[in-house]
Amino acid sequence: MKGKQAETFNKVLRYIRKYWIYLALSIVAATVTVALTLYLPILIGYAVDLIIEKGLVDFDGILAILKKMTVVILITAMAQWIMNICNNKMTYNIVQDVRNEAFRKIEILPLKYIDSHSYGEIVSRVIADVDQFADGLLMGFTQFFTGVITIIGTLGFMLSVNVGITGVVVLITPLSFLVASFIAKKTYAMFKLQSETRGEQTAYIDEMIGNQKIVQAFSHENEALEKFDEINDRLQAASLRAIFFSSITNPSTRFVNNLVYAGVAITGAILAINGGISVGQLSCFLSYANQYTKPFNEISGVVTELQNALACAARIFELIEEEPQTPEPENAYVLQDVDGTVSLENVSFSYVPDKKLIQNFNLAVKPGQRIAVVGPTGCGKTTVINLLMRFYDVDSGAICVSGHDIRDVTRRSLRESYGMVLQETWLKTGTVRENLIMGKPDATDEEIIAAAKASHAHSFIKRLPNGYDTVITEDGGNLSQGQKQLLCIARVMLCLPPMLILDEATSSIDTRTEIKIQQAFATMMKGRTSFIVAHRLSTIREADVILVMKDGNIIEQGNHETLLAMNGFYSNLYQSQFAK
Repeated sequence: MKGKQAETFNKVLRYIRKYWIYLALSIVAATVTVALTLYLPILIGYAVDLIIEKGLVDFDGILAILKKMTVVILITAMAQWIMNICNNKMTYNIVQDVRNEAFRKIEILPLKYIDSHSYGEIVSRVIADVDQFADGLLMGFTQFFTGVITIIGTLGFMLSVNVGITGVVVLITPLSFLVASFIAKKTYAMFKLQSETRGEQTAYIDEMIGNQKIVQAFSHENEALEKFDEINDRLQAASLRAIFFSSITNPSTRFVNNLVYAGVAITGAILAINGGISVGQLSCFLSYANQYTKPFNEISGVVTELQNALACAARIFELIEEEPQTPEPENAYVLQDVDGTVSLENVSFSYVPDKKLIQNFNLAVKPGQRIAVVGPTGCGKTTVINLLMRFYDVDSGAICVSGHDIRDVTRRSLRESYGMVLQETWLKTGTVRENLIMGKPDATDEEIIAAAKASHAHSFIKRLPNGYDTVITEDGGNLSQGQKQLLCIARVMLCLPPMLILDEATSSIDTRTEIKIQQAFATMMKGRTSFIVAHRLSTIREADVILVMKDGNIIEQGNHETLLAMNGFYSNLYQSQFAK
């Protein structure tokens, strides 16, 4: 085991150490199982030697041996049961730990990681790869220990019966190790490729299911099928190669086993003819030869399965070991009584280092001001929101809230200070009520209904089968885009934090409802610092300050009337929307 495999295996061992008690019990139970299993052929050999010839059979002696065999079999079964319980406990506790750690890491990963990886590929690592890892681990625990102990124990018993025949067995044995070693080297890379391709396929399926309306609207079904077939063909090729090498393990080791068995049978028969051993001892030896070679089949199968498990484990460990978001200082400040003062001082930021976006951005926001951000697509409007919420950290400069650099405050208190409604709605699987109280879990029914009425969502919620207790599926199920957005607006209205971020918050709502929502927003924004990102300039006429952005910079700043009078970029944008 070299390089990456050894590194991954060492990481797996760190998880196993936590459950050493199960491991110790499993080894003890495996030792008892093997020892008693190996003792049975000796008892059988004794019984065979008591059958001397026709009419000369020691039935009393055989009966005593049979009673002893019954006790041995019962104890062996109990030891196997204990071993399997320990192995299952250990495997699925480890799997639980790995999944928990992976999910905890996802929660603290910087947003740039999530944005740069497909969701389906991440899901594949946490679900499919961990399942494959569990299968390999369980097979390893179940068969590896018993296999190794069986080999050692059988050699010991065979040496006690006859050294010569045992020497024949030992001489042929290395062939099995050579076969297992050759297959192990070949299969790891193939199983890793299989795992990666499976992740790519999961990501593509997730993408196509999530965007099926778009696929059908643009008659993209054939192209989607072609792309899926291409990925599927690559997965098939990778799987076939991996399975081919893993499948030749068994017949190869069986061939070696047959050589061992034949060697024992021929050598033992010659010795028996010459009176070197009894028939019972030969019978015992043949049974041992069979038991000795069987673990090589199992261990070679375990080695192959272990390659798959390690390949999958390597992918999940890559996720677990990703660089987390910048940790909070030990004495991070908890924002309280936020007055709504926000300042951006010489802020520079870009998603890609060599592609500049926001440069030397300065802004001073007074408590209760409404700041509108407008500009062409890609100018950095939503990026400003990402920086305010600290979804991304600035490359240089500083953002301060109530006089505190947001890098020195807890992320939780910062984000609880903002109420955010985005153009892209997000609802979780659960009841309407559970979705509304995300920001205020202890809200009363009266508060929930008041917020829903203020956002004009109450009327359609009452029409749902179970009203506020109606269960909606992921991303809103059968609700319209407008209805989902109304629920997101009601969610913010319920907790009403001191600052608001509205990123195209009414883009999916009809004009008549939008007018009502704007009135509700006007009430909600009184006394609260608000950041409004809008493409429809009619929605921001009442803003105290309008920032006109282009290529990451503020090129114009002022209220609606001032900017129109300047007859500049904003005026051209406004006129293009309302030209006669």
